[in-house]
Amino acid sequence: MIGSRATRALTKRELIRQTRQPSRIIASIATPLLIWLFIVGGFSNSIGDVAQSDATIGAYTIPGMASLTVMFASIFASISLIQDRQDGVLRAALVSPAPRWSIALSKIGAGSILALLQALIVLLTLPFLGVTITPIAILGAIGGLACISIALIGLGLALAWMVDSTQGFHGVMNAILMPMWLTSGAVFPVENAAGWLKVIALINPLTWTHTAMRSSLGMDTGFNPTLAWIISIAFAIFGIAIATFAISRPTKTKA
Repeated sequence: MIGSRATRALTKRELIRQTRQPSRIIASIATPLLIWLFIVGGFSNSIGDVAQSDATIGAYTIPGMASLTVMFASIFASISLIQDRQDGVLRAALVSPAPRWSIALSKIGAGSILALLQALIVLLTLPFLGVTITPIAILGAIGGLACISIALIGLGLALAWMVDSTQGFHGVMNAILMPMWLTSGAVFPVENAAGWLKVIALINPLTWTHTAMRSSLGMDTGFNPTLAWIISIAFAIFGIAIATFAISRPTKTKA
């Protein structure tokens, strides 16, 4: 009971705190949309058969832009752990009766809610690009994005637990996540990639979450959707597990 009450209270605090930082929300949405405009406007002819028109490549890359929105939002959600440490809030949470796993779940929960709301704005551009979507299709895509958000926030929290510098955390997360995103088929079809890059893509969990999203939206992916969902859910579970494990351990930095 203490753990569930603490999780709800901490989740509410995180939601209020993060919604009071509109610049982060704007950046999480605006950056992917600007990248999308550059891709559709300047690189649509370089993607091959999938891009028969600007509208087609525009629609193809929207799930990737939605996942990029989630990725940025997840980084901001993870950074809050470092800020809590610096402000002394984390010390209060650690000495309270609340279990440590409630800290991880609250940050994953609040961060995922906000990330998905932002990504939904990006997904709702699909009808303007000639793609017919149903509520079920949107729910499926949101499910794939939820797997990304949960996993990335979990990974970010595990790293933030060991790092005491916001700048250092930002650099490391970008160095890890941007290559993952670029090699996941978010922009370019994996099946048309060079052999060595295709191998990297196949072991990249984001490739499978993008497959799960696109299959939900009725887009051809060239991969098994069922396997994609299994890997996506496993990726999310891994994120929760690694965050909970990290926060359950003593931190060498000041709390």
